[in-house]
Amino acid sequence: MSALLDGFSVVAVIAGAFFYLAGTVGLLRFPDAYTRLHALTKADNLGLALVVAGLLPQMDGLLAAGKLVLVWLLVLLSSAVVSQLIARSARRREARP
Repeated sequence: MSALLDGFSVVAVIAGAFFYLAGTVGLLRFPDAYTRLHALTKADNLGLALVVAGLLPQMDGLLAAGKLVLVWLLVLLSSAVVSQLIARSARRREARP
């Protein structure tokens, strides 16, 4: 059972790293602020979820797992707020999509 959980952890963390890479490529390649924000926030949120899902079976106790999930939720909240602020700033500067 431990080998199965270790395999799941490796696959989930590698998949999360792939989504981080995809978000970074989207940030660098897309033409305007709106598409860059969309690519970055969606890919990074999914990447972080996969990394957290991969690390959860490796945690020693429920407290450590709870802290990991709490960090994930705080990052989700902060990325949503920051992307809204950046989009609002781009709209005020009249950046057209």
